[in-house]
Amino acid sequence: MKKKSTVVPAILLIVLSGLFLPRILRAQDESQERIIEDSKKAKASFLKADPSMENLFKHAAGYVIFPNIGKGAVAVGGAAGKGAVYQKGVVVGTAQMTQITVGAQAGGQAYREIIFFENKDAVDRFMQNKVEFSGQASAVAVKAGASANANYRNGVVVFSQEKGGLMLEASLGGQKFSYKGLK
Repeated sequence: MKKKSTVVPAILLIVLSGLFLPRILRAQDESQERIIEDSKKAKASFLKADPSMENLFKHAAGYVIFPNIGKGAVAVGGAAGKGAVYQKGVVVGTAQMTQITVGAQAGGQAYREIIFFENKDAVDRFMQNKVEFSGQASAVAVKAGASANANYRNGVVVFSQEKGGLMLEASLGGQKFSYKGLK
C-alpha cells in the first residue's frame, strides 16, 4: 500500500512537468523573438534619425541593439534592458545591460542604445562578458549626421536615442553586460 502512495505523486509530477516545461521553454523563445523583433524596429528608428549610420552597420564586426532601456533615479539610479547581438549582420545571441549610478539625479527615462564593435577582438570581449563601461564612457545622441564623425574607442562606439521621460542627472556610474548565445 505504501508503494502506491509514493508512485502516484511521482507520476503526477512527471505528467505536470511534461505539461508545463514546453510552455516555459516556448515563453523563453517568444521573449527572445520579441527582443530580436524590437531590435529590428530600433535599428530602423536609428537609421531614420541618421541614415549615414548604415555605413557603421555594414562595416562593423558586430553590434548589439538594446531597443528598450528603462532608467530611473533619486540620488541612486539604475537602468536595465535586453538586446540582440549581431555579428556580420546576423543575430547570434542576446544580451542584458545593467547600470548603477550615484550622484545628483532624479527622474525616469526610456531610451535605445546601440554598441558597434570595430573588430573581432571587440566582439569576442563582449561575448566573453568582458565589456564594462565606466563613468568616462559616453554615448553619442543620434541625430542626422552624428555617426559620420563617430570614432571607435577601445574597439567600441555607442549611440543612444531617447524614447521618452525626463531625467536630470549629474552622476557617475557604469554599465555591465552579459551575453547569451542563441539556442
